[in-house]
Amino acid sequence: MSRATTSAVVLGASIAGLLAARALSETFDTVTVLDRDDLTGSGARKGVPQGRHAHMLFARGREILEELFPGLTDELVAAGALTVDIHAGFAWHNGPAPMARAASDLVVLAVSRPALEDYLRARVGKLPNVRLRGGLEATGLLHEAGTVTGARVVPLGPGGATEALPADLVVDATGRGNRGPTWLAELGYAPPEQDSVMAGVVYATREYERAPLPGGTLGVLTGVTPRYPFGAALLPMEGDRWILTLAGLGDDVPPTDEEGFAAYATRLPIADLAEVVHRSRPLTPPRPFRVPASVRRRYERIGRHPEGFVAFGDAICAFNPIYGQGMTVAALEALELRAALRDGLAGLPRRFYARASTVIDTPWDMAVGGDLAFPSVPGRRTAKVRFFNWYIARLLRAAETSPEVAVAFHRVVNLTAPPQTLFAPAVLRRVLSA
Repeated sequence: MSRATTSAVVLGASIAGLLAARALSETFDTVTVLDRDDLTGSGARKGVPQGRHAHMLFARGREILEELFPGLTDELVAAGALTVDIHAGFAWHNGPAPMARAASDLVVLAVSRPALEDYLRARVGKLPNVRLRGGLEATGLLHEAGTVTGARVVPLGPGGATEALPADLVVDATGRGNRGPTWLAELGYAPPEQDSVMAGVVYATREYERAPLPGGTLGVLTGVTPRYPFGAALLPMEGDRWILTLAGLGDDVPPTDEEGFAAYATRLPIADLAEVVHRSRPLTPPRPFRVPASVRRRYERIGRHPEGFVAFGDAICAFNPIYGQGMTVAALEALELRAALRDGLAGLPRRFYARASTVIDTPWDMAVGGDLAFPSVPGRRTAKVRFFNWYIARLLRAAETSPEVAVAFHRVVNLTAPPQTLFAPAVLRRVLSA
């Protein structure tokens, strides 16, 4: 007797959805990835407005993507992306003074978000059991006897008829604006509790022709701190371009006119930023982007889950983008989804959410703690948060003179080491004496 075939549907074809599809492809006979956007083209998509702003794939994220897609780094570098030692290659500032720089083993990938997504979509689309379908919007879930059995989708455009798409597993990777909690409530399930922090991040981004910077620096990143509550990320990317994203909080909005953008970019006296904004040829006008809040949906706390449905990526936790964690956390979640599937479909939601929670906890705590360092951000400052912010402020000051402290910080930010390593004796001594 032949075995029944199994199928999975992924709602959303951004980076998280593509990583979920790659994980599912090892278990299911067929995987269908759906998205509202046309998936046959390339470049920035309407459904990914953040794609036009600075992105960097942290070291741990790059390692995981290399595992899932062997050859990814070399192929993207051949297409113009850059690998950079995040500590030696970039100038990091938390104010006017830079961090002490030294070689490390933390290799990040500097590539635009659209180029990375195009590459992943092409690789996923070549998997023999994966199908990509664009121009479709999910409108709800199919459900029977405690199990989600598929999704309802409708083609965008006039005259589209609703299609019932059966599946053994539906993955909601539709991002920050996902309707998963609403769909669960419609089926009689309690939606997840939601934690949110209203940091009110506002971006403005411009691209420039890229020429080498004096001293060989490959990029500049400035931290957003209570003393200097504005930031800049100058990163190289394919096509011999710089992408410069400016970030402000609340009412401190980076301007999108040429003079205002240049003035905001040079609020700190950092020569490399001035070099680019005043001497490099601009390729785009400044473009704005706003992210009001970080949101975490606590699916791991729900008492009753339907079988056959999991949320993924930003649909579980959408971070403040200034910390750059989203793509790497999605990659970590892909590994956890793959591992959870090894024990079968029964009980998968509970297993996966428990595993995903352990992945999310550290970057979420770091991001929330960082946000709550700003008096303008509403929220409860626990003793843990107050101590964390006091310690990190001293640590960043110590990192200006100690490469060892700076590398320890970057290991935690890149999710290759736990936060406890910031309290190792050698680091602690330098922090307390800063």
